[in-house]
Amino acid sequence: MLSIIIPSLNEEKLLPNLLEQLNAKNLKDKFHYEIILSDGGSKDKTIEKSLNFCDKIISHTDGTRQTISQGKNAGAQRASGDVFVFLCADCTIEKPSEFFSFISNEFRHSEYKAATFKFEIAPSEKKLSDVLFHNFYNTYVRFLNFIGTGMGRGECQVIKRDVFEKYNGYDESLTAGEDWDLYKKIRRNGKIKVHFGLKIYESPRRYRKFGYHRVFWLWTLNALNVLKFIPKPIDEWVEVR
Repeated sequence: MLSIIIPSLNEEKLLPNLLEQLNAKNLKDKFHYEIILSDGGSKDKTIEKSLNFCDKIISHTDGTRQTISQGKNAGAQRASGDVFVFLCADCTIEKPSEFFSFISNEFRHSEYKAATFKFEIAPSEKKLSDVLFHNFYNTYVRFLNFIGTGMGRGECQVIKRDVFEKYNGYDESLTAGEDWDLYKKIRRNGKIKVHFGLKIYESPRRYRKFGYHRVFWLWTLNALNVLKFIPKPIDEWVEVR
């Protein structure tokens, strides 16, 4: 079984797109996966809109702000699968059947410990700035894996369960950068599959609000924090909805 783990917080607008895609009968029956929503305490209708589309829903209710690492780990703790597919609530998969076929029939039985994919903005929302930035950043991700550093965008990470548990999941002390931190650890002792033949579409909402320069600068600060070069740059990730 595959376990799809979706961390969420006030995602009533975009999450239904992903859930409807994942609940296509031909997909779920063929690839035998469970859908787990790990909600960080949404105040909108995220939970209500997910009830009929998820196999398991975990709600963070203690009143504190949950980090993305905590949300992902909470979902993994309830997962039954041997492969974890972490997907952000604002993403969709370009070719779902090919995506899950790769995971089920190739990745699961391979020497690879984790996998990463190509990320773009959906054609209906794409601008020239999106194309330029994503071409650059996808190349950067490929380069980091080529030189052995390890990297995978957190919007979609596929990790074998035993590998995830070996490293105790995502580092919950990190406000952001948990995706690179884990893949960096995995790459030290194993291989990461870079499959750019498969695309994940992400929402452009953060880029539209802050601009690519500001987003990339914050990612750089988070990376330096992961490397212990600087203190944590932010106390919590800014919500954009």
